[in-house]
Amino acid sequence: MKYALGVALGGFAVLCGPMALLAQSDLDQHVGKEMDSLVATYKHLHENPELSTQEKESSALVAGELRKLGYNVTDHFGQYESPGLVSYGIVGVLRNGPGPTVYVRTDMDALPIVENTGLPYASHVKVKRADGAEVGVMHACGHDIHMSVFMGTARMLAQLKDQWRGTLVMLGQPAEETVGGARAMLRAGLFTKFPKPDFVLALHDGSNLPAGKVGWHEGSILAGADSVDITVRGYGGHGAAPQATKDPILIASEIVVALQTIVSREMDPQLPTVVTVGSFHAGTKHNIIPDEAHLQLTVRTMNPAQREKVLAAIARITNGVAATAGVPSDRSPIIEVAADHVPATINNPELTRRVAGALARSLGKENVLPGEPAMASEDFGLYALEDPKPPICMFQLGAADPAKWQAAKQNGTRLPGPHSAEFAPVPEPTIRTGVKAMTGTVLELLKK
Repeated sequence: MKYALGVALGGFAVLCGPMALLAQSDLDQHVGKEMDSLVATYKHLHENPELSTQEKESSALVAGELRKLGYNVTDHFGQYESPGLVSYGIVGVLRNGPGPTVYVRTDMDALPIVENTGLPYASHVKVKRADGAEVGVMHACGHDIHMSVFMGTARMLAQLKDQWRGTLVMLGQPAEETVGGARAMLRAGLFTKFPKPDFVLALHDGSNLPAGKVGWHEGSILAGADSVDITVRGYGGHGAAPQATKDPILIASEIVVALQTIVSREMDPQLPTVVTVGSFHAGTKHNIIPDEAHLQLTVRTMNPAQREKVLAAIARITNGVAATAGVPSDRSPIIEVAADHVPATINNPELTRRVAGALARSLGKENVLPGEPAMASEDFGLYALEDPKPPICMFQLGAADPAKWQAAKQNGTRLPGPHSAEFAPVPEPTIRTGVKAMTGTVLELLKK
């Protein structure tokens, strides 16, 4: 029977007859043969993490794997703004006749965190910062899972070349955590020196779903991020004579409180928004009112118009509070929005529906769940803004121990997630699911 009936899942059709079951079984067998090797690779990467812009060994491992599989590999690709930094970006190209071009992206960097998982393959890596201070290094955001899934997907698609047509570009990106890696690769001419993408795919693991499950979401799935620095300027003096000063600590404190009204009273409550003051520094001694106070903010928004509205509100409130306190215009606050803004990651709706269908066919529809947007940010969204502005899609990969996930859901107990020193994905089912999910998605987009 060549055609099978479909069932509806979130607005798209999913094949559920013999053809779909055969394809799923075939993929299971191929992935199963690679699992021991992929889990061993994962544990090696987890035990040997590297910070952003320092991914030398991780990059070499990934590039070497792609070369063994027959990909045409360019390594050390990318150009940072700082001329002293080396980019360890990787571009692996596998051509397989005429057809679309699909990019699959992984990130490779780790975080400056001392690991506290107690795992037998835990990281004990420590490095020195530029200031001489020692810091631990950990794959606390799961990029070791991402790389392992990436290499597994590269193997599957090299083995299954008879099932697809087109061009596959495997993209190993450095410096995601410092949001410089995507810009470095695009600045170096990623879409002009290599085949232009028709689609760009990525995944991100987390503890919001149990291992074995994936989630998808149309539209904004990750927030855009801005860092804002505010210098509140007043007139300092003796703490015993506040009437002779314009106290920047008091003014800055009023600003911190007033900024909270942006989310609570100016933004649509159905549209997630974050304005967080993460740092407040002022003064040197008990009895001295300083001349300045310094605030550092993180701002998270889900689309460009919302971003502009929030940033404008921050400027209006900050200047208004200072003016109300009697600060003259020549001492108005200095508001600086950092240049390293990353946009929201906005999944293309049409592409996402195709991805969701492929996920259901590869994993079974019972393992494909509605995903939820998160206020975390990353630089994957930049690929959608560079000509030819390809549609992008990132889906969510469950990494939590299913029993612990269920207990946390039922009892409200804490479940460590990304950027926690205790984040510990369950390797085998997470990697297996990720490889099946990404491979099935690419096969859908490059199907004959």
